[in-house]
Amino acid sequence: MPDAERADHPVVFLASRNTKKIAEMQRILAEHVPGIEVLGLDDVAPYDEPPETEPTFEGNALIKARAGVTATGLPSIADDSGLCVDALNGMPGVLSARWAGTAKDDAANNRLLLEQLDDVPDERRTAHFTCAVAFVRPVGDETVEHVVHGEMPGRVIRELRGSGGFGYDVLFVADDTLARGEERTSAELPAAEKDAISHRGRALRALAPVVAEALART
Repeated sequence: MPDAERADHPVVFLASRNTKKIAEMQRILAEHVPGIEVLGLDDVAPYDEPPETEPTFEGNALIKARAGVTATGLPSIADDSGLCVDALNGMPGVLSARWAGTAKDDAANNRLLLEQLDDVPDERRTAHFTCAVAFVRPVGDETVEHVVHGEMPGRVIRELRGSGGFGYDVLFVADDTLARGEERTSAELPAAEKDAISHRGRALRALAPVVAEALART
């Protein structure tokens, strides 16, 4: 298990194996917490990951962050995020990662979403990514919890475009991008540009001062 009080640099644990998500979180937090190291699930001793049983993004993020603190002893961050499509009454929502089944199969999820929206006209394909990020840290025998939220409005297009990002990024064009007269998907944006407008980027920038203050006390 990594040392929760490394003297050389601050360390936090992210309850995820998604290397792109870990890198994204590292980039954004490093802007506010110089030298921070974000460890993922593959960097710590294995533990039983709890099922995401809550009906809200916040509830699922807290489940994962609490389990991370218990297992590692490190200040832990977990996010739950998803795509909410207006024409589908806000779905896939909390089911985004397993929309096409139990496995986290991005290709299958994207195919199913396109099929479900096939007859929906372009002007009604509005959607938004939403994210809840939970930060849980040990303080003596207790824990302190903090949750922030972020959103990125936009729309779902009709074909897959781009090789960056993950999940539904290949199908989503953000309103911020459209406002600049561009139709690039989130998967076509450079990392820094996506971070600046993404739901997770917005949430993490709100969380970063809290993380910085907490780590300064350890």
